[in-house]
Amino acid sequence: MRIARRQFLSLAGAAVAAPFVARTAFGQTPEVTLKMHHFLPAVSNGHAKFLAPWARKVAAESQGRIKIDIFPSMQLGGTPPQLFDQARDGVVDLVWTLPGNTPGRFPGIETFELPFVPAKRAIVNSQALQEFAEAHLKDEFREVKPICFWAHDHGLIHANKQVKTLDDLKGLKLRFPTRLAGEALKALGVNAIGMPIPQVPESLAQRVIDGCVVPWEVVPAIKVQELVKYHTEIPGSPTLYTSTFILAMNKAKYEGLPADLKTVIDANSGLVAAAMAGKVWDEQAVVVSEMVRKRGNVITVIAEEEAARWRQTTQPVVDTWLKQMKDKGLDGGKLLDAARASLAKYEKAS
Repeated sequence: MRIARRQFLSLAGAAVAAPFVARTAFGQTPEVTLKMHHFLPAVSNGHAKFLAPWARKVAAESQGRIKIDIFPSMQLGGTPPQLFDQARDGVVDLVWTLPGNTPGRFPGIETFELPFVPAKRAIVNSQALQEFAEAHLKDEFREVKPICFWAHDHGLIHANKQVKTLDDLKGLKLRFPTRLAGEALKALGVNAIGMPIPQVPESLAQRVIDGCVVPWEVVPAIKVQELVKYHTEIPGSPTLYTSTFILAMNKAKYEGLPADLKTVIDANSGLVAAAMAGKVWDEQAVVVSEMVRKRGNVITVIAEEEAARWRQTTQPVVDTWLKQMKDKGLDGGKLLDAARASLAKYEKAS
């Protein structure tokens, strides 16, 4: 359902917190002011180390003619699953969101979210996904102007008990971020529970869930390290799961820009932006994992042979997805081959 601009802004009201403004002093009034909306807090690494620097870079390269105001934590109202439509409908100009927040709506991008398809490192996943999207997902995201796609590094299991084997997973109530991550966890014997990331801290604190699967980068933003003690990594590539993201712009807003300002946006789109985001995720994985280790939490890396068991156990999720793609008139096998080829290319190059 499309959201009327007037209705949406009236709901936001005067109580909306002040935005983060990507300020760069050029001594002139901006020609274009863009509103960016996303769901994480301003202290999160995604905001502080990617979105805000990206916005400042655009402002600087436009010589101050573009200003980007960033509204984190859903400050402009709505829920995370509504973000894509907010960009599509022009309620806001830019959004950072997960296509997986609306299961089944973007089937092609799910290729990268299949169990044991993505690589360990975010920069590999992000560059491969960007290349894949440009070749295969133009129609799927035709309602917006994609700035870039990216996918995080290896997702971990964070729980209130140590997980070393499949048996340790049985019955655990774990939050999952995407449809296919949920299916993979169910195949592994988990009681998988879907919820947006902002709900995770309270759910952990109240023992609604026993843990969650998220990458290292997001751990401090939702205080996972304070709410659980055990963290389980899957070794090497491919890894258990990733989530895909998009930084999307309203098409009419982009098309209405002067040609030279479009050039600035274009220069900060595609592989350039995807690699910028992936680098942040990988750097923060090292920082956060070391912080968690120093805190005294237990980090377990499952054995290679155990990882092979997990991969075999989740293969039916891939098989089911291939059938679902066929039912939708899509060649899932072709998409999967293309994704693996792109991942191998960037794994080798990095």
